[in-house]
Amino acid sequence: MQDQVRQDLAAMMAKEEMYQTQQQTLFAAAARVEQTFAQTTSFPGWSQFTSNDFAAFLSLEQQAGKQATELRNLLTSLDQFGGVLQDAQITADNPFDLANLFMIYLTSERQLSQATSTGYHNDLKMIRQFLEEQGEWQGWLTVDRLDMERYLAHQNQLHRARTTISRELASLRNFFDFLLSNHLVDDNPFTEIHLKTHPRDLPRYFYEPEMKALFKAADGQGRPLDFRNRAILELLYATGMRVSECSSLKQEQINWDLSLILIHGKGDKERYVPFGQYAKKAVKNYLTNCRTPLMAKYGQHHDFLFINHYGKPITSTGIEYILNRVIQVSSVNSDIHPHMLRHSFATAMLDNGADIRTVQELLGHASLSTTQIYTHVTRENLQKSYEKYFPRAKNDHEDK
Repeated sequence: MQDQVRQDLAAMMAKEEMYQTQQQTLFAAAARVEQTFAQTTSFPGWSQFTSNDFAAFLSLEQQAGKQATELRNLLTSLDQFGGVLQDAQITADNPFDLANLFMIYLTSERQLSQATSTGYHNDLKMIRQFLEEQGEWQGWLTVDRLDMERYLAHQNQLHRARTTISRELASLRNFFDFLLSNHLVDDNPFTEIHLKTHPRDLPRYFYEPEMKALFKAADGQGRPLDFRNRAILELLYATGMRVSECSSLKQEQINWDLSLILIHGKGDKERYVPFGQYAKKAVKNYLTNCRTPLMAKYGQHHDFLFINHYGKPITSTGIEYILNRVIQVSSVNSDIHPHMLRHSFATAMLDNGADIRTVQELLGHASLSTTQIYTHVTRENLQKSYEKYFPRAKNDHEDK
C-alpha cells in the first residue's frame, strides 16, 4: 500500500477511534488483496477498486482452499476497510460490501432487471443502515435472527406497510441463500421468519364505460402523438402486458399474420400473447401517422415500437406519464393507476369465461397464486350465475 494512502487511512481510523490493533488487522486484510492481485494480474489501485475486483478476489481465495473461518474473518475485515475507503472518499462506495456481489449475481446469473436488482439492494441498504446506527454492525456474516427481529420491531414502530416489511425480509432471505450457496455462511437464519399475512386487497380495474372514456380521451385532437397514445392504451388493454414490457417492445416481436406478440417478461422469461383487431388497427395507424414520419424527421433508426416526440425509444416512465395524462383529461375521476389496465385485462378475461391457467400464462405469472386474486367477479355476473345455475333461485321452483 502506498505510504500516503496508508497515512490518510490511518488518520481516518484514528479519528474514528479505531485502535492500533484494529488498524493493523484492516491493513493486513488490504495487503492480502494487493498480494493476490500481484500474483495474478496487477492491482488496480484503491481509488479504482470495484466490486467486480472484489468478486475476482473472493473467487481466487475460495479456489485456494482457504478455511471457512479464516475467509469469513478476512471478509469481515475487508468490509470494515471498505467503509474506511468510502469515508476517506478514496472510493465512491464500499467495494467490499457483500450486497454488491449479490447485485452482480442477480443481474448476470439470474438475469433480473436492473430495477428489480436495485430494489433488492435498497432493501439491504436499509437493514445495514439501521444496524450501523444501532452500533450493532459487524458485517453481513454476523447478522443473525435477533438483528432482524430488532429491525422488524423498528419498522413496525414507524408504521411501515406490511408489504414493505415483508419485501425487505424476503430480500434478506434471498441474500443469505446466495451467501449460503457460496459457502460464506453455514445456514440461513431467516428461512423460518415469516410475517403474519393479511388478506390481499382485490386489484382495482376499469369497468367497460371507463375504458370507453379512456379511449376517447386518448384520441385527443388527432395529432400524430395522439395516434401513439391510443395505440399504447389499446395494446396494454388487449394484452395485459406490463408497462416495462411495452416500453421495451420491438417490431420484430410482433407477428401480424397470426396477431401474436412475443413478450420478454420478468427474469428474461418469454411468452406469446395474442392481440385483437382494435389493437392491430390502432398500432398500424400509429406506425403510419406517427412513428414513420417522426423517425424520418429526427433521423432515428431503431426497432423499438413506441417512441417519444424526438423519435427515440420511449421509457416506462414516459408511458406512465402518457397514461396519467390520458386519465386526467378523461371523464374517469376515481383514484386510478396505469397498472389497472393489466388488472382490467385479467378481470375481463375471467369474467367472460377464460380459465385461470390461461390468464396466468397470458400475464406471465410464475405462480398461480398470484393470478388467483383476479378470480373475483362483478356482482352482476354473480347474480346471473346464481339465477342460471341454482335450481331454487327463480319463482317457478317454489313449492306448490
